[in-house]
Amino acid sequence: MFGAGASESWFVVPEGVATRWINPENSRGEKGQAGQSLAGRKGAPCYGKLEAGRRMTLVDIAGTSGVIRHLWSTIDKRTPKMLRGLRMEFYWDGARRPAVSAPYGDLFGTGLGCLAPFQSALFTSPEGRNINCYIPMPFRKACRIEVTNETDEDIGMFWFQADLTVGDALPADALYFHAHFRRENLTTLQQDYEFLPRVEGKGRYLGVNAGVIANQQLYFKSWWGEGEVKCYLDGDREHPTLCGTGTEDYIGSAWGQGRFDNLFQGCQVADHERCRYCFYRYHIPDPVYFRKDIRVTIQQIGCWDPNTLAQMHGNGLQLNRGDILVDMAACVKMKNWGLFERQDDWSSCAYFYLDRAENDLPALPPVAERLAGL
Repeated sequence: MFGAGASESWFVVPEGVATRWINPENSRGEKGQAGQSLAGRKGAPCYGKLEAGRRMTLVDIAGTSGVIRHLWSTIDKRTPKMLRGLRMEFYWDGARRPAVSAPYGDLFGTGLGCLAPFQSALFTSPEGRNINCYIPMPFRKACRIEVTNETDEDIGMFWFQADLTVGDALPADALYFHAHFRRENLTTLQQDYEFLPRVEGKGRYLGVNAGVIANQQLYFKSWWGEGEVKCYLDGDREHPTLCGTGTEDYIGSAWGQGRFDNLFQGCQVADHERCRYCFYRYHIPDPVYFRKDIRVTIQQIGCWDPNTLAQMHGNGLQLNRGDILVDMAACVKMKNWGLFERQDDWSSCAYFYLDRAENDLPALPPVAERLAGL
């Protein structure tokens, strides 16, 4: 599809490349050492208990190049606390800082502590009970994946498998996979939410999955998703090179946002009653490249309708669009529609390739901040 292995033929075995599956039945991925527990009769399919506060190493390979091809995992407590409270970290080539540091659920394609059935090009959850990840993740000499239970509850069963190849002849310009989680609760008026704060280096932006809890206390059930996505590339500061046309437009839909899932865009959760939404957009056939730096944002702009505007005006709320104050009374009288700046609860996990194994992005927020209000 893209990245490492994209040009490989299905019917040629690459010289020097071997396949490995890493799971509790062969935790080191060693040749001829799998399936020995209980005399080979499914003796260790699960990593077992993951106690509160415990850090567990899932993959630890050194001394070889390779590419992670597929990750599969599930847990017995698929609650918002666990989906947001487990921290996943990926380290490449002996780096001290992780290239990936994100909550379990958000990293693997769905936000807001939810698991919903969906299928995309990068992630799937066939029945909403597990995760699959198909992003190729190359490494030159070492790979380590860890999980930490940052909650105050134990998990009874943690399941995980990494499918990879080792000995791959990687091109000199092969990039490292990175992921970055953020949350702002609430966002700041007229300050665009950052999917990806500025990152320096050469690479490719793969896309994002996002979660929104719309602010019904202030804005009732007015539409929240008019904001435009902006990509600031290679020295852009005041204005971006790339700008979209609206939130649902960015994920391939229009005129609002319902439940759907496609290969490169979708909305797994569209809870109109609670005003909660999880959605994604992946730039696979339409790549976003950068050579010096990148920053990706989205505006917090909504749209009132005659009913919600009257409700907001009745509560004494003053709306504005940019720096212009909305004449609330006049608009209520005209029963019209209009755009306005707003503040909502946004969270996201952005994915990108970079020409280095570490990044300087902010650390993962504390578990209390990640879980608040879920």
